[in-house]
Amino acid sequence: MKNVSIISHPLVQHHLLKLRDRTTAPPEFRSLIRRLSVLLCYEATRDLRTRPAQVETPLEACSGEELSQRVGLVPILRAGLGMVDPILDLLPDAEVWHLGFYRDEKTLEPVEYYQKLPAGNPVDVALVLDPMLATGGSLLAALEALHRWGVSKISILAVIAAPEGIKRISGVHPETRIFVCAIDDRLNDDAYILPGLGDAGDRIFNARPA
Repeated sequence: MKNVSIISHPLVQHHLLKLRDRTTAPPEFRSLIRRLSVLLCYEATRDLRTRPAQVETPLEACSGEELSQRVGLVPILRAGLGMVDPILDLLPDAEVWHLGFYRDEKTLEPVEYYQKLPAGNPVDVALVLDPMLATGGSLLAALEALHRWGVSKISILAVIAAPEGIKRISGVHPETRIFVCAIDDRLNDDAYILPGLGDAGDRIFNARPA
């Protein structure tokens, strides 16, 4: 699909394998999410617009380019929070707006429980952050909220994705770019990605059952 970019850099593949390992402890898991988020963001922001600017170095004037668009980061609670700080290191002036969904275990559809978007003045570019794109339900709901806000350019950054979720999002919003580190085999009957990496939120926040 033209709207999907798989980041196949050797560093991505190296860190992704460690991320999948069931023996990787939460502190290392968080670090790996940070590294992969930076690499995803690097690719997803290649087409940000710039404008000419000038600064004074210690020796003389120097011309260059600076970003000219407002960028919003939209993490999907809770796992998306693990991707925010490393991307803010690259885009320190980005705005951060939160959307929260939980999955109804009977219908497997998202239920919104939190939304923090302003009434107007949308950002120019929104980067939706979620380590896992499974069924696509939560991300579709996020896209609809951002379109209602008035955002015209949206990209999804996900570490891994299921083909079912990508197909669902691309079918409804073919204009939305999707950046992933890997597209896995499929969803199981409980809508978990296979081979996957477990529950990203639980592993980031060390919230797995004892």
